[in-house]
Amino acid sequence: MNGIIVKAISSFYYVDCADKIYECKARGNFRKTGVSPVVGDDVVISASDTGYSVIEEILPRRSYLERPNIANLQKLVIMSAYTCPEPNSLLIDRLISFAVYNNIEPLIVFNKSDMGDFSKWYDIYAKSGFKTFVISAKENIGVEELRKEIGAGFCAFAGNSGVGKSSVINRIFGDLSLKTGEVSRKLGRGRHTTRHTELFKTHEGGYIADTPGFSSFESAGNLYDYKVKLPETFPEFLPFLNDCRFADCTHTREKGCEVLRAVKDGKICASRHESYVKLFEELKSVKEWDKKRI
Repeated sequence: MNGIIVKAISSFYYVDCADKIYECKARGNFRKTGVSPVVGDDVVISASDTGYSVIEEILPRRSYLERPNIANLQKLVIMSAYTCPEPNSLLIDRLISFAVYNNIEPLIVFNKSDMGDFSKWYDIYAKSGFKTFVISAKENIGVEELRKEIGAGFCAFAGNSGVGKSSVINRIFGDLSLKTGEVSRKLGRGRHTTRHTELFKTHEGGYIADTPGFSSFESAGNLYDYKVKLPETFPEFLPFLNDCRFADCTHTREKGCEVLRAVKDGKICASRHESYVKLFEELKSVKEWDKKRI
């Protein structure tokens, strides 16, 4: 039977096959190949109704992230809130860059619209070409539009603790009761209420992942490859990248840089370019022989 791993705890895997969850063990030969099953994997199992089922095969992956350990993700919902913590453009742009690099579509979501005006933030990301949503999980505003966008695909939520990821997921699933935690005033962030990655089925037949959270650089892949492709992870740069005066233009400060001209002309948002420069500075010392992973 074919199915998808929706939860992995210790050496146990829970596989959704035809709307039934099977508790599985993995065959030992996976250790020899160096590839172990992870949440999101499409797998073939030998199903059993009397004991543990067995994962026999991991089907080819469309994408793979190391942290959180998850496969085949299609969309990354990048969430911010109005306060506690307030939106952080560098964090948002890191996650967008991470998603684009890994061929995952970023969805930008600003929660807690009942607490303030997100129009400035909406304009930045909508202008940059990203699907952007302003919602309030508390007041159930804009959640239906987001639910339709998630649709039958497979997505995960990312962002600081306290922005309401679990609350939004609970709104999307009327019968779901994920644990939620109030923001710690002392720390200025939410208590970590999610301990492992788990997939939940949407009404449209897709899956949504509730994860413990992750940082963009822990899953981006080879450092040097990411450095080389960094400009391409800012999609609004693409129309200008090949028109710069110098072929080795870094798009940070050079004369004759068409990306800088586009920023000056208002075609690229200044805050987005500022984030690019900060990421570039972090990566500029990485050499081709550096095999470390982000």
